[in-house]
Amino acid sequence: MSINIVILAAGQGTRMRSDLPKVLHTLGGKPLLQHVYELAIGLSPDTLTIVYGHGGELVRSRFPSWKANWVEQSRQLGTGHAVQQTVPHLGEGQVLILYGDVPLLKQETLSHLLDSGGGGVALLTVRLENPSGYGRIVRDQQGRVRRIVEEKDASEEEKRITEVNTGILAVPSRYLRLWLERLDNDNAQGEFYLTDIIAMAVEDGVDVQTVSAEADEVEGINDKRQLAQMERVYQRRQAEALMARGVTLRDPERFELRGEIEAVGRDVEIDVNVILEGTIRLGGGVRIGAGSVIRDADIGDGVDILPYSVLDDVRIGAGGRIGPFARLRPQTELAEEVHIGNFVEIKKSSVGQGSKINHLSYVGDSEVGAGVNIGAGTITCNYDGANKFKTIIEDGAFIGSDTQLVAPVRVGRGATIGAGSTITRDAPQEKLTLSRSSQVTVEHWQRPRKKT
Repeated sequence: MSINIVILAAGQGTRMRSDLPKVLHTLGGKPLLQHVYELAIGLSPDTLTIVYGHGGELVRSRFPSWKANWVEQSRQLGTGHAVQQTVPHLGEGQVLILYGDVPLLKQETLSHLLDSGGGGVALLTVRLENPSGYGRIVRDQQGRVRRIVEEKDASEEEKRITEVNTGILAVPSRYLRLWLERLDNDNAQGEFYLTDIIAMAVEDGVDVQTVSAEADEVEGINDKRQLAQMERVYQRRQAEALMARGVTLRDPERFELRGEIEAVGRDVEIDVNVILEGTIRLGGGVRIGAGSVIRDADIGDGVDILPYSVLDDVRIGAGGRIGPFARLRPQTELAEEVHIGNFVEIKKSSVGQGSKINHLSYVGDSEVGAGVNIGAGTITCNYDGANKFKTIIEDGAFIGSDTQLVAPVRVGRGATIGAGSTITRDAPQEKLTLSRSSQVTVEHWQRPRKKT
């Protein structure tokens, strides 16, 4: 059967106390609405319609490549009114209603919901110990759903019902069109409730089935407190999925995945307070030390990332050793067995097999060959205030400590640069190049003292 999905994302989100539209606040590094969109796309719908309102143009501009119909709800007159705006875009088959601020639904739950409807209505419900604020599911003595009553319209007896409406439902398009035309706003809120179609279904003799969900699946996010709570739920799910794939997490409660791990090898170990963002690939035997932040990285087998290292848009060959306190910036590529040590920064550079840059150095816009040793305090001076220039260090070169390589410059194969040198011209291969002033001792010199 054809599937039409509608995502309602027009709410202002005043309780977020933010200038950012609610559905653009992030969970696990992705906007709330993106979680729902990706879930919807995973169901392969025939049509997908997103209803936007407050901050709508900002929302639309954030996702220009999405395959969706965007429909504006210029006046906020309730969920029923929002769905009414989508009617011109609905095809035949089932219509699945989702919400842009309910990001943690599971695909298997929605598949079950779609399968349960048959030719009637399928409603997703949840039982809560404290149902305050939710619409209650009213059933008859035979347990059949009769209607949904919003809390502000509920009697005291109805308020004691613990089965509540999630707002998520699947309904045949042919019925939905008819029922939307019959909605009115004769209620305490003066809004057009989508939930009123349940009573219409009962009145018209259309079967209403329910599917039960887990509470954290259907939790909506309305304020920063709920956002933080759902972040922990999301991260726990991510941690459990990784551990199921064989990853060792030293403390799953102190781990953050704000992206996707596309591939992971065996015997990966991740210490506490690690943050992984973007797209990550981890080879077998990778170890990531405490407090490290890694974004968009392809990390080879056996790489050891020591604590508090920051990696962004990098490729690291097998057997590498990074950190502690190293920073690898975008477009850094390290070959196998490369060592990058403490307080070393690499930017837009390639480093060849077995090379070592172990202490307190900056290498930017550079090509470093294989078997190179770069001493402590070395920097490539790659920027003249307006333009960037390249430094090339060929295989087997040895760069002494506290060297400045003023780009553009080339250090030849097997060359040695004496410590403390400022190199402004190419250094020939297999020779020692250095630049130093003569050491002078000044007799009878006295250090200045403060006046008393």
